[in-house]
Amino acid sequence: MIMSRLTITLSESRYRALKEASAQRDKTIGQLIDESLDFYGIKSREDARELVKRARARAGLSESDALVVAQAAVKSVRRKT
Repeated sequence: MIMSRLTITLSESRYRALKEASAQRDKTIGQLIDESLDFYGIKSREDARELVKRARARAGLSESDALVVAQAAVKSVRRKT
């Protein structure tokens, strides 16, 4: 998989907290950010389509019904934060 680089600006305190969290979890900062993006459901359009396709196949749902279920799940997760 090809990885892209990204430069972000964080406050010094946020950077220290992120660095400490990565050390405590024995992960890189990039891995923590990637996991956070997964948690928030941030995916490429292609990945999201593939996820819906697999879920629809398992559940026997039409494309529109699967989309309704997926949107409800995303809203549910976002309300918790």
